[in-house]
Amino acid sequence: MAIIITDECINCGACEPECPNTAIYEGADDWRYKDGTKLKGRVILPDGTEVDSDEAQTPISDEIYYIVPGKCTECKGFHDEPQCAAVCPVDCCIPDDNHVETEETLLNRQAFLHNE
Repeated sequence: MAIIITDECINCGACEPECPNTAIYEGADDWRYKDGTKLKGRVILPDGTEVDSDEAQTPISDEIYYIVPGKCTECKGFHDEPQCAAVCPVDCCIPDDNHVETEETLLNRQAFLHNE
């Protein structure tokens, strides 16, 4: 499953630089599929959706840091544990029950995002 940042977030920003997929953004910031990945131009996501990886996407939160579920791999393929949760001083980076995924799905996403 992906990780979610709860509303207990204090906006310290410790999590953002730790994400190997650049899936964490400051509240109100637009995000792009290309950010921190090897995706370029028009791509077909693993779910079959076609997107422009350069196109700005609507922020998921306007108030606190947020994690894009479609870019989160729980650090699979990079680290033994989610790095956002490891560095969060208030433990607000938790598993997202709305985005439950298998390890295989997370590893496939990691390979897709980084063209491995």
